[in-house]
Amino acid sequence: MEFLKESVDYFVFGILGVMGFITVWLTIERLLFLRTLDAREYDTQEAYDKALTDHLTTLYIIYSNAPYVGLLGTVLGIMITFYDMGMSGNINASDIMTGLSLALKATALGLAVAIPTLVVYNALQRKINVLSTQWRTAHAS
Repeated sequence: MEFLKESVDYFVFGILGVMGFITVWLTIERLLFLRTLDAREYDTQEAYDKALTDHLTTLYIIYSNAPYVGLLGTVLGIMITFYDMGMSGNINASDIMTGLSLALKATALGLAVAIPTLVVYNALQRKINVLSTQWRTAHAS
């Protein structure tokens, strides 16, 4: 149990940190790609749409799962708090509140990763829809 107690924060925060880094990386990559995109390089709508939507699935996975990773950290933190209280035999309200408040930091970090990723995903999705419509319109005539 001591190993879990010592490592749960590092594990959860590490996963969420990697998710946040990937989000920033893919956001920059997609913005640079869309800035330099030349629709004339694509012969078909399918090829164009595929190029536009690369990496969106990864952003979707991150924004939909980051809160769950944070929640896992919170649940583990609460379990550790209750375990420590049970082992010590001392039920002190300040220890309970301190342990629970520290456990909630994982959920907060999960939301801090998920919300910006959702915003980026939706903004990119809108931009892709506009570009795809423009391609169809330009090639329909």
